Amino acid sequence: MFKTFTSESVCAGHPDKICDQVSDSVVDEALKNDKYSRVAVETMVTENFTAMVGEVTCKTKLNYEKIARSVIKKLGYTDKVLKYHYQSPIKIKIHSQSPEISVGVDNLGAGDQGMMFGYATDETPSLMPLPITLAHELAQAIDKVRETKKIHYLRPDGKTQVTAEYDNGKPIKIVQVVLAVPHFQEIDLAQVKDDLYKHVILTVLKKYGFTIGINDIIVNGTGVWHFGGPVSDSGVTGRKIVVDTYGGMARVGGGAFSGKDPTKVDRSGAYAARFIAKNIVANGLAKKCEVRLAYFIGAKKPVMKEVETFGTAKKSEKIINDFMDKILDTSVKGIIETLDLRRPIYFKTASYGHFGRDEFSWEKIVKL
Repeated sequence: MFKTFTSESVCAGHPDKICDQVSDSVVDEALKNDKYSRVAVETMVTENFTAMVGEVTCKTKLNYEKIARSVIKKLGYTDKVLKYHYQSPIKIKIHSQSPEISVGVDNLGAGDQGMMFGYATDETPSLMPLPITLAHELAQAIDKVRETKKIHYLRPDGKTQVTAEYDNGKPIKIVQVVLAVPHFQEIDLAQVKDDLYKHVILTVLKKYGFTIGINDIIVNGTGVWHFGGPVSDSGVTGRKIVVDTYGGMARVGGGAFSGKDPTKVDRSGAYAARFIAKNIVANGLAKKCEVRLAYFIGAKKPVMKEVETFGTAKKSEKIINDFMDKILDTSVKGIIETLDLRRPIYFKTASYGHFGRDEFSWEKIVKL
C-alpha cells in the first residue's frame, strides 16, 4: 500500500492538448455531418507549424484547415509574439479509411485490436482518484483565470501536479502542489505564485476539504517561463493517455482516444469499462474496481471481460459479474448505442480528462 501518490494534468493550451482538441474537433465535425463517419486523425504542432494526418470517411467534405485554425484561436494563440498562432502554416495529409479496416467495421466489429481498462474508487464524489481529480481542476482553474482576465498576465499552456498522502487507502493530506504557467516577462514570479495560490490552489483544494501552505507549492520550477505552447515543446495527438485516464492510479490500454470515431474500441471500449467500473462502485458492490476489456479488429464482442475489486468487494463475485453483464452490452454495437456515442461530443473530452465529469454518458449512474 502506497503512502503518497502523485498525478499530473495539463492546461487546454498545452501542445499535446492543442493536438487532441484539433483531432477531436474533426471527429465532431464529421459526426455532425454524418453519424456513421469513420475518423482516425492525428495532429502535430511545433513552432509556427501544424500538421494533420490520417483517415476520414464522411459523406460531407470537411474543411480541416478551418477546423484547426478555429481551435487554435479559441485556445488563446492569437499573439504572433508566441511564434505559434492561428494563422501559422498548416499541412494536411488526410485520406479515406482503408477498405481492409472497413470490412470489419461495416460488419459491426471493432475498428482495431487492443485492451481497455476502466477504474473507479470511492475516494471522491466523482468516483475518481483524488490526485488526478485535483490536477484536472487546477488546470481548468488556471485556464479560467486566464480567460476571464482575473490573472490577466498568464499565457496559454500550463501543467499541474498534485501529491496526496494516503492512510489505509484513503487520501488524508495534500503534500505538494506544482504549477507551471507561462506569463508576461514584466511580472515577477513572486506575484505569479501568490496570485495562483490565492485564486487557483486554495479555491480548488477547499472544495475537497483540503488546504496547503504557500511554502508547499512550486510555481515554475526553473524560476522562469514566459513562452509556452508549441514554441517551447512540440505536441502530438494521444501523447497524454495517463492524463486522459486515471493519473497513473490504474492501468491504461495502449491506445489513445482523441481523433478516433467510436468504432475504434481504444475509445469506446475505455468508456464502456469506466461506465461499468463506476456503476459497480456507485451501486455499493465494491469500494474500488477495475474493469478489463479486449478486442481484435473485426470482433463484435470482447475477447476479455474481467473485473478486479482489490479486496474491497461487498458482494460475491457472481453478483458483481452478473451486474456487469446486465448494465451494459459490451459488443461494439451495444456500447455505441447504449452510450450514444455517434454524436459530436468529443471536443470537450480532449482537455481535463475523459472521466469523472457528469456531462458524459459513460459517467451516468444506473441503479439496478
